[in-house]
Amino acid sequence: MLSVLALIAAALAIVLNGLMAGAFHAFSTSVVPGLDAVAADQAAESMRSMNRKILNPRFLSAFVLAPVASVAAGGLVLPLGQTGAAVAFFAAGAVYFVGSLMVTGAVNVPLNNALEAGEVQWQGFSPRWTRWNTLRTVSSVISLLLLVAGLYFWR
Repeated sequence: MLSVLALIAAALAIVLNGLMAGAFHAFSTSVVPGLDAVAADQAAESMRSMNRKILNPRFLSAFVLAPVASVAAGGLVLPLGQTGAAVAFFAAGAVYFVGSLMVTGAVNVPLNNALEAGEVQWQGFSPRWTRWNTLRTVSSVISLLLLVAGLYFWR
C-alpha cells in the first residue's frame, strides 16, 4: 500500500511540476514578449489583469502543491528502502521551493504589486520580471528532472 501511495505522490509531483514549468515557460517565452510588442500602457494593464486572474484555485493548487507532492513522495519511499529515490524527490521539492516559491514571494509578487500600484513602468518591470520568471522556469524543470531521476532510482 505504501508503494502505491508513493507512486501516486510521485506521479502527482511530476504533473504539478510539469504544469508549473509550462506556465512559467509560457510567460517568459510568449506572454511577456507579446506584451512587450504593444504599447506600454496596454502591456501594463494586460499584465495587471493576468496577475489578478492567476490567483485562482487551479493555479494556486499546482503552484503550492508541487513541492508538497515531491516531499511526500520522498517521505513515502524512504521507509521502502529507496534512499536514492527519496533524496531525488526531496531535492526536487527543495529546488522548487527555493527557485519557484521563494523567488515568487521575494521578487515576482512584489514587482506585480508595484505594477498594480503604478510604482513601476512597464519598461522597468518587464525585463526584471522575465529574468526572475525564467529562473522559476529553470527551477521547475530541474525539479521535474529530479523527480524523473527519483523514479529511475526507485525502479
